[in-house]
Amino acid sequence: MEDVTEEGDGKPARRVRVWAALKRAAKSRPTRRGGVLLSILAVALVGLVIGVLLGARAQTDIGPFQADLSLRPATSGETEVVVPPLGALHIDSHDGPLRFTVRLGALDQNRTQALITDPNGITRASQSVVDDLENGILRLGFRTVSVAVLGAVVLGLLVFRNTRRAAWCGGVALVVTAGTFGLAAGTLRPDSIEQPRYEGLLVNAPAIVGDARRIAQDYGKYAEQLKTIVANVSRIYTTVNRLPIYGQTDGGIRILHVSDLHLNPSAWPTIRTVVEQFDIDAVIDTGDITDWGSEPEATYVGSISLLGVPYVYIRGNHDSAKTAAAVGRQRGAVVLENRVTEVAGLRIAGIGDPRFTPDKETSPAGSGRSKQVIEQVYDAGAQLAATVKASGKPADVCLVHDPESAPALNGVCPTILAGHIHHREVRMLPPGPTIKNPSRVLVEGSTGGAGLRGLEGEQPTPLQMSVLYFDDAKTLQAYDDIQLGGTGQAQVTLNRTVIARPPVNPTPTPTLPTPTPTPTPTGTSTPPADIPAPPTETAEPLSSPSGTPAGR
Repeated sequence: MEDVTEEGDGKPARRVRVWAALKRAAKSRPTRRGGVLLSILAVALVGLVIGVLLGARAQTDIGPFQADLSLRPATSGETEVVVPPLGALHIDSHDGPLRFTVRLGALDQNRTQALITDPNGITRASQSVVDDLENGILRLGFRTVSVAVLGAVVLGLLVFRNTRRAAWCGGVALVVTAGTFGLAAGTLRPDSIEQPRYEGLLVNAPAIVGDARRIAQDYGKYAEQLKTIVANVSRIYTTVNRLPIYGQTDGGIRILHVSDLHLNPSAWPTIRTVVEQFDIDAVIDTGDITDWGSEPEATYVGSISLLGVPYVYIRGNHDSAKTAAAVGRQRGAVVLENRVTEVAGLRIAGIGDPRFTPDKETSPAGSGRSKQVIEQVYDAGAQLAATVKASGKPADVCLVHDPESAPALNGVCPTILAGHIHHREVRMLPPGPTIKNPSRVLVEGSTGGAGLRGLEGEQPTPLQMSVLYFDDAKTLQAYDDIQLGGTGQAQVTLNRTVIARPPVNPTPTPTLPTPTPTPTPTGTSTPPADIPAPPTETAEPLSSPSGTPAGR
């Protein structure tokens, strides 16, 4: 009957016979089994990918630090090291469809405090950091296998509604995951860390890539140094928590002056510790909180809201308008741009740096101390002086980024705070015919150790900040200069300077010598009495951790 069936043109209907043959083949047992196997394979792979994306991650605690580890499917094998906010390294470390990501986290305040209160905590943490890293990687491997198999089994149950086929999906996922790990381990290329691909801000590339090369050259040495770094940084917080506090009278105000953080993440935990230990009323930042003023760097300022006290900020020459806006969005932050405000009982005036010169190679106008640049910076101070005078009330403190702005404020503010030059200076501006009470300028060093550039010299740049003590009359009584050894160093010093007071009722009686404050058993000191004394400052060195006198 089929042979006589013809189409309109009279040809035999061969298509019908072919279609019938295909139907018979599709119904055969080998074909059905092959289709089931392909379905199981497809479902297992999809479930594996879903499980890995959702659950292949682990956290590793290293003393007070935290690192996030994760695995992701990828078209090619690589290792990614993310260093917020500096950028990321991509290393062609292995073959296979697997990407290993290490995201370095910041110091955790709670674990830091736990180490401080436990006398043996620092020692144990410093001895176990390498083991902690290895354990974290092992946990990540086991977790990845588990979530891959679980994802495949769950999806198999949903698709097939058959326990046996779901189990086959789990078995396939186990084999694929184990094979992928085996391929990655068998093709591991340790030397690939010498040829990384960097993504991030251009200024950070040399330091990040250079560090990776040095690690490749001497990994064993770095593993030992990792233990030392944990112990050193932990000791820094232990020492800062024991620093003495100036014996201030009731009603006084304590201000923490920081400057030039330059994206150093270790600056924030130290600032928080000082804020809590010294019972700080407000933090003043005189600029250069970032390096390039770019939008990705804006995430760095998020720690401001964790301080719990007002944070008064002015722009530096490395900070852009986007940086200032990001600071202004933080809880408790006050951004001053040629205006006066009252914070913690002090009238504070501030103005940002008139320049934006993050890259001195491409910004010749701001790269040196030319006459044009000095005039530009001086004029910023003059604008702020005019603003203070127009406000109708004197300011207690004026903020500028570059000390070259300070002379224009001489006599307008008794205390002028600045930064920019990355080292500490204190000086009195000269008196003049119209200036009876010259201003004191306190230039802060780099609270961020000048960021990455602080590692360029033979010795890292120290982290510096100052605690300023004002009495209830808003007069500066004393200041503590706190210095932490640069990155990788644990030495902490505090130098206290008590400002000698002029006589309350000047008389022609002979001048008495200024008494030197004597530390009390708790490590604090008492201010000098109101007796006749020359208008100078007396420095009271306090002990460093080694027991030797601390100095600036």
